[in-house]
Amino acid sequence: MAWSIADVCRMSGVSSRTLRHYDAIGLLPPAWIAANGHRHYEEADLLRLQQILLMQELVLGLREIQAVLDSRADPVAVLREHRRRLLGERDRLETLVRTVGRTIAELEEGGKMNKTVKINRPENLFEGFEDESAGAETEAEVRERWPEAWEQAREAKQAMTADGQEWWQREVTAQMIRLAEFMAAGVPVDAPEVQAELDIHYAGIRRFWTPNAEAYKGLGQTYVDDPRFRRNYDRIAEGLAVYQRDAMVVYAVTLLS
Repeated sequence: MAWSIADVCRMSGVSSRTLRHYDAIGLLPPAWIAANGHRHYEEADLLRLQQILLMQELVLGLREIQAVLDSRADPVAVLREHRRRLLGERDRLETLVRTVGRTIAELEEGGKMNKTVKINRPENLFEGFEDESAGAETEAEVRERWPEAWEQAREAKQAMTADGQEWWQREVTAQMIRLAEFMAAGVPVDAPEVQAELDIHYAGIRRFWTPNAEAYKGLGQTYVDDPRFRRNYDRIAEGLAVYQRDAMVVYAVTLLS
């Protein structure tokens, strides 16, 4: 039995763009291609796709995934490694639970947080969150729309030391605070001082991948549309995700078009 690429997209939630990219790099070629050019996948291909998606959930890159699948490694050893990573993710989620509990307690004790408190104490709001505020925080969007760029970003982040990643996260948070202060002061998004911050933001993104104007605007829209990213921005100041998105549109039109 075989399934068309449309069937596989519907069942798996993976876009046809991504499946074609997997074919192009040899990670998941279709079982056969019909005369009309449509790709078709058989049961073995679906099982391979399942393995790919599992390993992506464990933050493995495409090259690592292909190496594992092509090596015919001991499946028990592979599953043990998956389990180890899943336990690490469980620990991270437990930290998030504690973070949310602490925030609830603070809100109940002190009343509703005002923006000044949010801006001045971001470290109390981000414990346990993954790095989702610069290049790598766009992983889901980039993986679907620009799979090659996503892979470059993942490899660049992997090359960073633990100290480097900690420094990078502090810089990202500091910039979010600066933008929140501009927003609270009513500074328009096309103001030179705001656009200077976007220049720093774009340079930070380029450490991982280099978006063109369309991609950079799409990244800004992701900050607004994706609930995870929007929550992280709005924890700093309500409306910050929209403010940064609008500033990024100005930057893209002015300097990247």
